[in-house]
Amino acid sequence: MQGRRRLAQDRVIIVIALVVQALCAGFFISDILSSRIGFRSTPIPWRMRELIEIGAALGLLLGFVLGVLALTRVRRHHRLAEERLREASAAFLDLVAKRFDDWALTPAERDVALFAIKGMSLADIAAVRGTSEGTVKAQTNAIYRKAGVSGRAQMLSDLIDTLMDDQVMQDFPPPTVPEPHEIAAKTRDVEVRS
Repeated sequence: MQGRRRLAQDRVIIVIALVVQALCAGFFISDILSSRIGFRSTPIPWRMRELIEIGAALGLLLGFVLGVLALTRVRRHHRLAEERLREASAAFLDLVAKRFDDWALTPAERDVALFAIKGMSLADIAAVRGTSEGTVKAQTNAIYRKAGVSGRAQMLSDLIDTLMDDQVMQDFPPPTVPEPHEIAAKTRDVEVRS
């Protein structure tokens, strides 16, 4: 929610900077064109012209400052997003390592499982590991058997479900179950009120 609000504020700042700069640039361009083409019939008084030029220059400076401000905010937001992505990636890798421990995978099976999770084909995994496709196929079958799944998709689903369950458990602690005597007391209270 707060991230969306910041993005909306950044967009507003950028739009204001662009509008101010466009208006000021438009003034200078129209001034140059009017002197070259001569489409202005009455000249602007010198003091008014100086005030307008100063205002336009200040507007360009304001647009520059707003642009720098927006760029700084966007870069900060980008850094935070990258940091969160690194944290999520590390959490996923920790979860994968834990699941591999739970499944009691050998080091070779861990390598094959990681390559499978990344979406590599059996031929690609065999080429990277310097083994035959038959060896990789046997290792993937052992991985699926140890994980209690039927294939790559189900293994990924298991990992994602575990990740989501861990996140849900962190965000929403399990509800407390009332003791039997508490339930009985509440039931008596309801009967008395009736």
